[in-house]
Amino acid sequence: MYAIVRAGGRQEKVSVGDVLLVDKVEGQPGDSVEFAPLLLVDGTTVTSDADALAKASVTAEVVKAAKGPKITIMKYKNKTGYRKRQGHRQPLTQVKITGINA
Repeated sequence: MYAIVRAGGRQEKVSVGDVLLVDKVEGQPGDSVEFAPLLLVDGTTVTSDADALAKASVTAEVVKAAKGPKITIMKYKNKTGYRKRQGHRQPLTQVKITGINA
């Protein structure tokens, strides 16, 4: 059984036991987090009905906080002496899927 969930503005395919990185989620390591499923697949049965999905849930456990790769932003204007350097690392959360309740 697997599910498609919305996590941080993206859609992720998850099944029980998967560990994935999502945008930062509030909670400490060991806390439980719930995601809303968009699609459930159990063998040959596909559930995409809004009423049935409203009753379903995908639970996950927060493993740890993480950071994405460093992105370097460089701004430069020729002949004016203007240059600006900036960096960014996106805060992420590593979660482990613990259950899919249909």
